[in-house]
Amino acid sequence: MTKEQKKAQRGQNKARRFAKTRDELDLCWKVANGSICDCRFTHDISGYLAAKARDIHIPELSEISDSPPFAPDQESLRRTQPDHPSLDLNTVCPVFAETGECRYGFKCRFLGGHIRFSESGEPSLVGDDDKKARAALTAQEVNFVGPDVQKALRSKKYPFPIADEYLRQLAAENPELNSKPKPIPNANSIVIGEPEQEMVDVEMSAPAPPPPPPTVPEENPLPTKSAVDEIIETRTGNVATTTSQVDTPDVRVRFPEKKRLHWAGKTYLAPLTTVGNLPFRRLCVDLGADITCGEMGLSSSFLAGSKEEWSLVRRHPSERVFGVQVAGNKPANLVPTAEVLANECGANIDFVDVNCGCPIDLVFKSGSGSALLDTVGKLGKILIGMNRALGEIPVTVKLRTGVKDGKNTAHKLMPRLSAEWNVGCVTLHGRTRQQRYTRLADWDYIKQCVEAVRAREADEDLPPVPIFGGGDCFSSYDYWTNVEKTGVDGVMIGRGALIKPWIFTEIKERREWDISARERLDLIRKYAEYGLNHFGSDTAGVNATRRYLCEALSFQYRYIPIGILEQLPGRINDRAPAFRGRNELESLLASPDSNDWVKVSEMFLGPAPETWSFTPKHKSNAYGSEEGQG
Repeated sequence: MTKEQKKAQRGQNKARRFAKTRDELDLCWKVANGSICDCRFTHDISGYLAAKARDIHIPELSEISDSPPFAPDQESLRRTQPDHPSLDLNTVCPVFAETGECRYGFKCRFLGGHIRFSESGEPSLVGDDDKKARAALTAQEVNFVGPDVQKALRSKKYPFPIADEYLRQLAAENPELNSKPKPIPNANSIVIGEPEQEMVDVEMSAPAPPPPPPTVPEENPLPTKSAVDEIIETRTGNVATTTSQVDTPDVRVRFPEKKRLHWAGKTYLAPLTTVGNLPFRRLCVDLGADITCGEMGLSSSFLAGSKEEWSLVRRHPSERVFGVQVAGNKPANLVPTAEVLANECGANIDFVDVNCGCPIDLVFKSGSGSALLDTVGKLGKILIGMNRALGEIPVTVKLRTGVKDGKNTAHKLMPRLSAEWNVGCVTLHGRTRQQRYTRLADWDYIKQCVEAVRAREADEDLPPVPIFGGGDCFSSYDYWTNVEKTGVDGVMIGRGALIKPWIFTEIKERREWDISARERLDLIRKYAEYGLNHFGSDTAGVNATRRYLCEALSFQYRYIPIGILEQLPGRINDRAPAFRGRNELESLLASPDSNDWVKVSEMFLGPAPETWSFTPKHKSNAYGSEEGQG
């Protein structure tokens, strides 16, 4: 294979697009939820049900076999409604099962699980009031930023009193900056976001979402109480809103008043673009992850009121410790972003992480991500301003060892982060930006950086700040060996969790889990159910879930079962030759063919539309495609 052919197999399929899939006959959202409407969409429920695609039936684990066809035929599981053949009265809607109602109404692809017919044959939707009351605290996602706030951001009418004051102070201290235009995007700005954050196939606005907070008036910059906060306060007696700056927003929160992060011994799931979505985080929490963080969001897109970017801050109640990661290149973007996060989501965010490690060219060339490692003075101004804007919410930093190979700088920067700029936690990935994910992470250098931070803390009598390492952790042995050898408080896990999400169980139980193929498939089923709850159970939501399930499988197929390894534990950079699993199902889950990932998705999400196809994000996974084969 030539050098050019090898290069063509690396990198990402950046031009991939996922078409939006809808019902052939589109029913009005209001009518679908039992309301009355007079719009241009279809209002004929009987006609819609006649044209509607057949209901999907998710099989139980007991119905899954180790040999082909693995899952039972959908027809064998159905109990058809006589007047409406598309309905399966045996199916169970994951959204209804968790929340007591399905917000997708008659458009749901599991409609047979929550529909009833009167004696006259009129269809109606079913609800469970008791389950709805319980779900308000246990299943309702939070951090919904409504269209009014997004519109205020887009029109530059959202007030930033703390950020504006801080930026004026910086301008006064640096007169040379006064001649430059204020670098906050205006109405004509072009905001460049990562293509992977575009969710054109998802109806992110649910038919009946939690009531968004109202638009913040220009004269009153104080945050308002959301409906979720009112529910929590009513049922628990606790005020969930951040109160540190409600009465006196001009008074700075001192560092000792900020929430201290006691994270020693906790497991930390890394923020992961595209694949680190809310359903995947829920799965990892079930398997033992203590700390989760949303996908990286661009500060410029947050300030531009991007609906897709603001969807990244959503949190499920099962996420016990949750943070938002932002990337930016200057105080004028990151400090206002921190302020709006505190105002709109402060009650449901435990920390805000500043990305100083992203190696992606688009991010690095804009001065964000790992580029901040070479502009330490600017980074310090960013962190000071964000600390002021966030009030009692801690600021954390994720960084790499340096930008270029052989020129590590983290040992100089890390001791300053907490001592000078009040950072609440530091996470160090043991590679440079130039390295990306090649070669092994340098854990000896991570130990050197930990010792430098602890030495300064001892000299200045400072409280210890949590330090997490990262890189190549793929087993319980890797995790505890690195913790004991380097002195870190824990290890942030990224690719290891993508390939084997059950790594958190292994770490908690200090063992290597020889997980069976049926157990792995049960985790895939659970991911599908979580995806339907988040993305939606209508046609668009089902295929959005299918897309992200295939994204997850594009990593999980790399797992090599412990039972067939020649030596333990497995290592993340090992690439095994083609192998046959201990049964046909295990072989299917190890297939590098993206068409097989779609087949796995069809076990739980029904047949994929004829026009739907999946292109892997990474070219190395594009088995069978001309682009992937060079």
